[in-house]
Amino acid sequence: MTDSRNDADQELAAFTLPVRVYIEDTDAGGIIFHPKYLHYMERARTEWCRGRGVGLRSGLGDNISYVVQKLDIHYAAPGYVDDELLVTADVMDAGRVWMEFDQRVSRAIDGRELARASVTVACVALDSGRPRRLPEDLGQLLKKHLAAKISSKRHQE
Repeated sequence: MTDSRNDADQELAAFTLPVRVYIEDTDAGGIIFHPKYLHYMERARTEWCRGRGVGLRSGLGDNISYVVQKLDIHYAAPGYVDDELLVTADVMDAGRVWMEFDQRVSRAIDGRELARASVTVACVALDSGRPRRLPEDLGQLLKKHLAAKISSKRHQE
């Protein structure tokens, strides 16, 4: 028998994507080159959506694209070639044309946080770059997810 509360908690937990660090991700000293963390975070955000049935790139035919509007990142410790990382994506807020994620990159073996970021992604018209409303399926997903997070938080208090 499945505990539906555990299923709900898992659904609300931050999405985690395992990533291996390859030589191509590092500088000459074998340390992860700082912009690579952004690549890892991009993948985790995309997989968060894809895992919930929303393919972000499927909107290209409908003149929809997504751009990072705001990024605040803190690099806490170095990662190295061959490290296995855990990259998380957790939706924190959303509006009509944007969504905000809390993201972390940590080393799997010891849990050490290597980087943490707040990333705001905006929906734009592909042809003009102007802001546009999030697609209905994504907007509904975000609204449902955030409402469930608020409800869960209240229930825990």
